[in-house]
Amino acid sequence: MNNAEPLTWFKSTYSGTEGGQCLEVAVSGTGAVHVRDSKAVTGPVLRMSPEAWAGFVGFASSEQSV
Repeated sequence: MNNAEPLTWFKSTYSGTEGGQCLEVAVSGTGAVHVRDSKAVTGPVLRMSPEAWAGFVGFASSEQSV
């Protein structure tokens, strides 16, 4: 990731304040979507196209709880 491009990270408003399994997302100027673990902000970042992100969100929102 290019350090010259600062990213603004955000979590879903559905995320609680007690921690847990949260992701943070940022969109770069090129439109790439960046995803990281909110508990490991200096850890690895997954970068994907807007189309891949839309597919992921669509799949995740269609999954039923087990």
